Amino acid sequence: MTSNLTTRPPTREFLPFTLQDVRSAIPGHCFQSNLWRSLSYFVLDLGIVAGLYWLAARIDSAWFFPLFWLMQGTMFWALFVIGHDCGHGSFSRYRWLNNLVGHLSHTPILVPYHGWRISHRTHHANTGNIETDESWYPVTEGYYDNMPWYERLARFHLILFVYPLYLFRRSPGKQGSHFLPDSPLFRPHERRAVLTSTVCLSLMLTFLVGLGVHYGFGFLFKYYLMPYVVFVVWLDLVTFLHHTDADIPWYRGKDWYFLKGALSTIDRDYGIFNPIHHNIGTHVAHHIFITIPHYHLKEATEAIKPVLGEHYRSSQEPIWKSLWRSYQTCYFVPDQGSKVYYQTPSKKI
Repeated sequence: MTSNLTTRPPTREFLPFTLQDVRSAIPGHCFQSNLWRSLSYFVLDLGIVAGLYWLAARIDSAWFFPLFWLMQGTMFWALFVIGHDCGHGSFSRYRWLNNLVGHLSHTPILVPYHGWRISHRTHHANTGNIETDESWYPVTEGYYDNMPWYERLARFHLILFVYPLYLFRRSPGKQGSHFLPDSPLFRPHERRAVLTSTVCLSLMLTFLVGLGVHYGFGFLFKYYLMPYVVFVVWLDLVTFLHHTDADIPWYRGKDWYFLKGALSTIDRDYGIFNPIHHNIGTHVAHHIFITIPHYHLKEATEAIKPVLGEHYRSSQEPIWKSLWRSYQTCYFVPDQGSKVYYQTPSKKI
């Protein structure tokens, strides 16, 4: 007679603390946004962007433009993070203001604010869940074995340039577009908001085309396209490293629940860029409580470390070293198992 122990499904694993335990450790003011402080970061970023454009136009020299592209692309990324806070409602208590600043931050860098905001909400609600997460989730070994070459190229070798494609096509195995109101990404009542963002982005594209026609493609290349490429690299680099590491667990089925999934991320140190991109590398606390403004994340992180203990993940190694290691080792997860980790194929293609 076969023992029931051999057929019983694996016991669901629970963390030794609850969401309330974590929340209670954080000072109450960390959950409060300060309107003027939030606006000051936004205005400062806009001022730096404008100042860099003025400087580039004044110098107008080949030696300066690569430096300008790096600085301006980094500031585009900083603006994205401001819009990111707006999308989470942590910029201010006013939804209309969050939506306004979100569009002002995201539209110039060709991000459809509402389309992105809604899909990003799905990501946060399902982080660490192989079956329902939205971005940078692992593919299974079986799916990997059957991926066409072009999908493998984009997913595993163009990781620093793939974000625009994600906006149009989403991630492997999912259908829909961030620009189309009838996409399966969105609920019926969200379609008008999605359309609003798509119209704003279309107007921005029209403006850029007009610049190119009037001043020439070289002008557009120097002053917009190259900073935009740097922005995309920043976005893909940071979001990839948030959730891609051989030590980060992923879950299936009933073994997943929100807090476990939210801890399937890692804090990383970007050195001098930390204050420039609003400490977006301080990511664990953000994933647990999305309404904490970026300027309170470091304090909140220090408060929750004693509660999380070994379940808190952070890395101090150089970013490019982390990127190379994850690029080399993180390809797929096993087809079976409720708690799994990234694995490396015996032969990479």
